[in-house]
Amino acid sequence: MARARKAAAPEGGVLVTGFEPFGGEEVNPSWEICGRLPAAIGRARVRTLHVPTQFRRAIEIVAGAIVEHEPRLVILLGQAGGRACLSVERVAINVDDARIPDNAGSQPVDEPVAPAGPAAYFATVPVKAMAAAIREAGVPAEVSNSAGTFVCNHLFYGVLHFMASSGRPARTGFIHVPWLDSQAVARPGEPAMALATMARGVEAAIAAALATAIDVKMAAGKLD
Repeated sequence: MARARKAAAPEGGVLVTGFEPFGGEEVNPSWEICGRLPAAIGRARVRTLHVPTQFRRAIEIVAGAIVEHEPRLVILLGQAGGRACLSVERVAINVDDARIPDNAGSQPVDEPVAPAGPAAYFATVPVKAMAAAIREAGVPAEVSNSAGTFVCNHLFYGVLHFMASSGRPARTGFIHVPWLDSQAVARPGEPAMALATMARGVEAAIAAALATAIDVKMAAGKLD
C-alpha cells in the first residue's frame, strides 16, 4: 500500500455535524458521536452542529455554519442502520428518492438535489487514508460508494455543491455509522457498534483528513 503524503498542520477549525433521530428512533448515533469528540484534534478546533433530518433545511443549517466559522474541514456524520462498520463515503449523487418521509413530512421521489448541479460530486477528503486510519484505531471501516438517496446523501451533495459554487476551500466528507448497541436490542442479529468505538474511529478519521494532503493509493473497491 502506498503511504499517504502528509500535509502541514496549519491552525484551522473542523466542523462535524450529526443528525437528529428519524424513522421512529429515539437516538441518532451520528449526533451522539459528536458529543464524544475532543475540543481539538491536533491544532484544529472541533465544532459540532446538530442538524435536522429534513431535506433543504439540513443544507441551509450547515451552509450557514460554514459561512460563520469558515472551517478548513467539514465532516458530516449520518446513521446507516444495518451497516457493520464505519463507511467513509466516496461520492454524493444529485437525486432525492426518499423511501420514508423526513422529519418535516417531506418525501421527494426522483428529484434533483440541485437542478443545475452535476450528476455527482466526489468527496474532497482522503477517503482511503481515513478508512485506513479508522481500522488502525481498531474500528471496522470501509470506503463506500453509495450514501443512499435520503437526507444523508442530500446533505452530502448539497454541502459539496455549496462549496463548489461559493469557491470555499474547505474539504468535505461524509461518514455513515452503524446502529448503536441500544438500537440493535429490538433488531436481533443486526450489526451494531458501541458509541465509544464509533467515536474513536471518527476521531481517527478526522486526524487523518487533517494530516493527509494526497490520498493513499490502495484498492478499496467492491464487486457488488
